[in-house]
Amino acid sequence: MPTLNWIGKDKIVNHHQDVPYRVLKHKYGFTADKGEQTEPTNSGNKIIHGDNLEALKSLLPEYEGKVKCIYIDPPYNTGNEKWVYNDNVTHPKIKKWLGEVVGKDGEDLSRHDKWLCMIYPRLQLLKKLLSKDGALFISIDDNEQANLKLICDEIFGVRNFQGSFIINSTPNARDYGHIGKMHEFCLFYSKDPELLTTNHLPDLDKTFKYSDEISGFNIHPLYNSNVAFTPANRPNLYYPFYLNPKSEDENGFYEIGLYKKDEWIEIYPPKSVKDQVQFVWRWGNILSRENLNKEIIGYKTGEGEYRIVQKMRTTHKVIRSIFTDKTNTSRKGTAEVESIFGKKTFDFPKPLKFIEDLVFIASDVDSIVLDSFAGSGTTAHAVLNLNKQDGGNRKFILIEMENYANEITAERIKRVSKGYGSGSKAVEGTGGAFDFYELGLPLFDENQNLNEKVGIEKIREYVYYAETKTPLSEPRLSGFKDEHDSFMGVANDTAYYFYYDADSITTLNHAFLATMKTKAEQYVIYADNCLLTKEFMTKHNIIFKKIPRDITRF
Repeated sequence: MPTLNWIGKDKIVNHHQDVPYRVLKHKYGFTADKGEQTEPTNSGNKIIHGDNLEALKSLLPEYEGKVKCIYIDPPYNTGNEKWVYNDNVTHPKIKKWLGEVVGKDGEDLSRHDKWLCMIYPRLQLLKKLLSKDGALFISIDDNEQANLKLICDEIFGVRNFQGSFIINSTPNARDYGHIGKMHEFCLFYSKDPELLTTNHLPDLDKTFKYSDEISGFNIHPLYNSNVAFTPANRPNLYYPFYLNPKSEDENGFYEIGLYKKDEWIEIYPPKSVKDQVQFVWRWGNILSRENLNKEIIGYKTGEGEYRIVQKMRTTHKVIRSIFTDKTNTSRKGTAEVESIFGKKTFDFPKPLKFIEDLVFIASDVDSIVLDSFAGSGTTAHAVLNLNKQDGGNRKFILIEMENYANEITAERIKRVSKGYGSGSKAVEGTGGAFDFYELGLPLFDENQNLNEKVGIEKIREYVYYAETKTPLSEPRLSGFKDEHDSFMGVANDTAYYFYYDADSITTLNHAFLATMKTKAEQYVIYADNCLLTKEFMTKHNIIFKKIPRDITRF
């Protein structure tokens, strides 16, 4: 498989592993009914202000492998610095990060090298957060589309590339340069193509030629026109139908069966016109028997040939690869944000309908949806709209690095949930709630000792996640009421303990073992010291791990 190399790649290809874990510092909660509040809403909806690389890492203990739908709209790297959202990765935080991680090589980086260094570790973390049946969508334009495709193939795998959308984002192209550009792209990747699940969109333009007591329908031949399927490799799909030629109804349909009757006509699937390859049916014998003269019927073509056809009743369609509707233009997105704020506050926000469609096809009613380049907050707006439409309980997580995270990103969601506008232009609120966070302290200090300032519960959450790759359940001692306070939980027949005291040294000894109540095949115990012999620990399947903290002060 072709791979892409650039200056600095060797420094950042595994950098996501070195990104520090930071705790999320709760700033306020918000509900549509009560407004802002100091206590958390526990709604599951989060808006995080901070570097999205560190914010994504901070989400892993709770969300690894749990996010069903990810949409991101990263900087396009156009070289334009006049927008509210810096679009050429010259943000001071990015430049500082490149200097620290890439080092002197960073002095020779082109803007494409810088962009690739910026996006690569973020994609690595997004992959960790994405569920096995999840989908990732990335908006981009010509500046980095080719590069982005190659590194996504590298990170997610070529077989996980589902396709790309073309969005007619600027119907009235500007007439300068050699091409009046009217479009941008959105790449679509999965975590596992075998497990990926998507929904069909409502087909609002659907019309039906026929109808019966059930509903309207159109007809489609029952045979499979894929020449890869033949009687040789699909013998269960090759069998005869029988049609009564004297049973034609007012729509030109005929009665059919699976057994020969007097004067009934035998019908097999046709052959391909070009190569005369024998086709097979799309349905097996059992399914056909269950739907005879209900969902499958006989039909006579204009050429006088009898066919077996299926009644197609669907009012939905697979999402199309080209978005041409005016609801998907950048002008529409700008107008939507202006209607919410009463003035222009954000350049080129994504249109709501476009994000709604992506979230709808790639999520269930209770899925988690993540946007780590949140911008004006369109993704959260789309989630709230969909929940209102279908009664869903989707959750959103937004991450925004810029200082407008509260004034624009969060403020938009407040107004959308409460309702905005007046008179004939009033828009009813969606309802909802969220919690706003800043990035807090790192879990480890500069000496790689645990940063005890973050609090014991955050430390326990991290330790348990690092050991099990699963979140620490709450309440921690549910079902283990007599356990020692250091007990964290059981995973894969292993019991985990974090024996810690902020003001004194802890020791794993026989006295501590006597306080443990849980039976497990193996025990992992964190403490400052251990007085048990290696022979004893081996015999009883005990693993001791030293707590990484500065104990010189004791």
